[in-house]
Amino acid sequence: MSLTFRECTKLDLDELVNISRDTFIAAFEEDNDPADFKNYIDFAFNKEKLQSELENKNSRFYFVLEEEELVGYFKLNENEAQTEVKSKDSFELERIYVVRAHQGKKIGAWILQQVLKLTKQNGKDYLWLGVWEKNAAAIRFYQRHGFKKFGTHPYYIGKDKQTDWLLRLEL
Repeated sequence: MSLTFRECTKLDLDELVNISRDTFIAAFEEDNDPADFKNYIDFAFNKEKLQSELENKNSRFYFVLEEEELVGYFKLNENEAQTEVKSKDSFELERIYVVRAHQGKKIGAWILQQVLKLTKQNGKDYLWLGVWEKNAAAIRFYQRHGFKKFGTHPYYIGKDKQTDWLLRLEL
């Protein structure tokens, strides 16, 4: 398996919309109210919103490729683009998704290693993220990689108030 990653540009917008929607739906659709979920998808992953995020100088999206095939993506935020901490000493890993057909190949672990390298190269002291408290597999994954819980915050899927664990890894 030969993986690479590259930063997304405005030319990648349509593909970014598609992979964002597809991977989020695959991960969470069955655990949420259908109407709330559809409204959330239409809001969070519409072309205008993702274009705005892509143009934010403090947010970066990256595509992960196996050979030439898009198999995942991730998003890093710094400074005021971070959703919670907003520290100059950290990156927030806001999104990390692997296309369902490619799960189980340890691509997520490879992505996390690349994220940690980027975090260190950018002189950050720690990496943090939010993960849904009911996503036990993801929580175990991050804890295996040394992340520790430091708080919680609400996350809304439509009107449904959910809770994310905030996890942090000191570098």
